[in-house]
Amino acid sequence: MSWFQSRLVRRLVFIGLLTLFATWLALPASLPVKFRLGLWQVDRVVQLPRLAFSLFGKPVSNTQPIKLGLDLQGGMQVVLMADMTDIAPADQEDALLAAQEIIRRRVDLYGVNEPVVQTSRAGDEYRLIVELPGIANPQEALALVGRTAELEFRLEGKIEERLDPSQPVYLINEQQFQATGLTGRQLRKASVQFDQNTGEPLISLQFNDEGSQLFAQITTDHVGKRLGIFIDGAPVTLPQIAGPIPNGQAVITGGFTLEQAKQLAIQLNAGALPVPISVLEQRTVGASLGEVSIRQSVFAGVVGLALVALFMVLNYGFHGGVAGVALSIYAVLTVALYKMMGVTLTLPGIAGLLLSVGMAVDANILIFERFKEEFRLGHTYRNALELGFGRAWESIKDANLATILTALVLINPLNLDWLARSGLVRGFGITLLIGVLLSLFTGVVVSRNLLRAAAPWLEKLYIKGRKS
Repeated sequence: MSWFQSRLVRRLVFIGLLTLFATWLALPASLPVKFRLGLWQVDRVVQLPRLAFSLFGKPVSNTQPIKLGLDLQGGMQVVLMADMTDIAPADQEDALLAAQEIIRRRVDLYGVNEPVVQTSRAGDEYRLIVELPGIANPQEALALVGRTAELEFRLEGKIEERLDPSQPVYLINEQQFQATGLTGRQLRKASVQFDQNTGEPLISLQFNDEGSQLFAQITTDHVGKRLGIFIDGAPVTLPQIAGPIPNGQAVITGGFTLEQAKQLAIQLNAGALPVPISVLEQRTVGASLGEVSIRQSVFAGVVGLALVALFMVLNYGFHGGVAGVALSIYAVLTVALYKMMGVTLTLPGIAGLLLSVGMAVDANILIFERFKEEFRLGHTYRNALELGFGRAWESIKDANLATILTALVLINPLNLDWLARSGLVRGFGITLLIGVLLSLFTGVVVSRNLLRAAAPWLEKLYIKGRKS
């Protein structure tokens, strides 16, 4: 065996092992098999061996499904605008990043799976884009992310005026309550508990050392006065100080439902937003709509692959069949890479994937047309094949480099303000970039080595065709 042949064998073995590994990773761990052939009927679930490993510290397994974006699995997207009026220009970017981190902590504590919290800037407007997949109660989630949750303890400053002596209603003017310096910043933990007498949910507060000392001093020096608990400037409860509280614990009561108490505890634990925010846009996607989109996209992908493969076979014969095999390997590698990288698939991302399917055979078309020209000039089959690949490479490289640059602009890896920062646009760019890089591998490396392996048989066919 010559050096060239041994090198070709090693490459073919590598391509085969890579394809088997990618197929194993791409297929689900449980594969339903159901068909009927005459009297013979098969209906069972085949359990594939579990494949699990760690890649750069991240677990990868064939049991994990491809992550789906908001538009495919359903959920809610909220665009929030931050009010930077009272923030110094030099601190506005930091305030936006702090708000992003606090909202991310809130949704994590709420239990949202795979949330997305992004920042965006449009002129002088600072925005936060929050995507919450699988949310069952949009209004509850909206209140969770949109509330500032600024906790303050204010001390009664003067006696309040009574509106009607016959009604227990008081005119509460927050100017009558003075700031004490005790806020949510000194809070260590907020938890939901239940009143032992009424069974109603309440929120128990535990302060840190600084907050405990301040709370003890306030309750010691102002016995008999009311210490108002305010959230976002609104009084929640106005308890009267009965005596010193040295243990650094307080309780918020306000007729909460259990869900309201849980939500407020999450907000207090995550911290108050550093800037006021308002809801600019809200979009809710139903899970059923996402399921329909997935089925339609899968069908479109299968039909697209089949039509492209058929086109290649009809136009280029056996060469086109090899391109079809390379296209199948491309599809398997794409799914496996999505699982390994944890790519979140969205509808625009599927559009980028389908677009890259057509681009995956562009290289083969250029190569095969160049091969025809070289073969017509009298070169042997193998020489024409090598010249076809070699001389078509410059055109393939330039075309794909332009597409790669376009994909990088869409992804915006440096998070530049003057480029798109939307998750949907980035999803399209990521799938397009992966598709282009994989198509270069399958279109040039895979198909070239497969054709080299089949060259002894193909050469006889082409020589017969030339003589006839």
